[in-house]
Amino acid sequence: MGRFVSTGALVLVLAGLVGYIYYLDRQPADADTAKEKPFAAVKADDIEEVQITASDDATRVKKSGTAWSIVEPVQAEADASELSSITGSLASLEVGRVVDEKPADLKGFGLEPARIDVRFKVKGQAAEHRVLLGDKTATGGDLYAKLADSPRVFLVAAHLESSFNKSTFALRDKAILKVDRQKADGLEVTAGATQLAFTKSGESWAIVKPIAARADYAAVESAIERLSSAQMQGLAEDQNAPPKQYGLDAPTATMTIKTGSSSATLILGKTENAVVFAKDASRPLLFTVAPTLRTDVVKDLGEFRRKDLFDFRSFTATRVEFTRGGATQAFDRSKDKDGKEVWKDAAGKTADSTKIEDLLAKVSGLRASSFETAAHASLKSPVLTVTATFDKGKDVVTFGRAGMDVYASRPDEPGSAKLEAAPLDDAVKALDALK
Repeated sequence: MGRFVSTGALVLVLAGLVGYIYYLDRQPADADTAKEKPFAAVKADDIEEVQITASDDATRVKKSGTAWSIVEPVQAEADASELSSITGSLASLEVGRVVDEKPADLKGFGLEPARIDVRFKVKGQAAEHRVLLGDKTATGGDLYAKLADSPRVFLVAAHLESSFNKSTFALRDKAILKVDRQKADGLEVTAGATQLAFTKSGESWAIVKPIAARADYAAVESAIERLSSAQMQGLAEDQNAPPKQYGLDAPTATMTIKTGSSSATLILGKTENAVVFAKDASRPLLFTVAPTLRTDVVKDLGEFRRKDLFDFRSFTATRVEFTRGGATQAFDRSKDKDGKEVWKDAAGKTADSTKIEDLLAKVSGLRASSFETAAHASLKSPVLTVTATFDKGKDVVTFGRAGMDVYASRPDEPGSAKLEAAPLDDAVKALDALK
């Protein structure tokens, strides 16, 4: 019986101790320290040098103008967003609560040695500022911290650990290619037998290799965005390794973004441990990227082709012709004596504008579901040919049927497109409604 009483007493004592610790950690800061900022006089933009030591990884970063660079232990461009977070956190650092004014031992707080040691210098000041961060409190809501020139231990918000606990790699600029995204006017992709090339003219993208055809604007822009914004996953262990070691002597893919006379090329090597070894052709650095980068950019030609069979829209068309069985129906947009836009048929008779607009919306909305390299045999005996003149040119599209399948072709593109029959049937019904 005595043994059970003793055990019960210990449990109560332990519960009380945990509750007391929790109570202390959750207590609001005193009025005098609630808004105390150790570096209140420091502005984030005035910090020009930072050194972070965490997990035996020490990194020193300096600012020149508005650009940050790593100067130790390597020389490399720094991640501006990471440094913005760090300098902002330093300038706004707040004391949550003072734990001990003069602790006899700092080890219990994880401050001897400190888990994270942050030093920084401010423009125009010779003195170095320094803050040490230790363990999390029992509740995990705060971190123990102290200034290098003061004995007291205080609490800061635990989320600051993610701002300050940075390795050298975390602080470096991890962009894989240096390219002005907004000026991109060319894209080339080679991967095995796949060879694709695109060029931009004005606001439109076109395929120039392996065929000449209209390109899907969103698909090309998406590939460029994915490539230009991709980040390194890590660095290759041996930076002096021969290209063969990482499969870069026989690349699995190369991707080039062009901006005028300049270009930036990414070379992909072998895949190992769920990452792909890669390098920017313009620098020696060997790094790794996510395997999804390749699959997001290297796609079948059909995925990059423009699916809209027509470039015109109902509001841009000025003349449309529909030819079936040797007979042609034509409609022209003009203005009546009151300046109102009207559609007239070949005989000069005013057509029902509502029906014309419905027809043009259905026709201009026809889209390919897939493409074939050769012109389908059904196109030799077309069921419909549509010619549309609009503000930027002319569309000519011919349609053929083979059973339940519908095919289409344009004279300015090779092969043929396959599309669903129902949308074409709806367009033909709208055309018949104008007779």
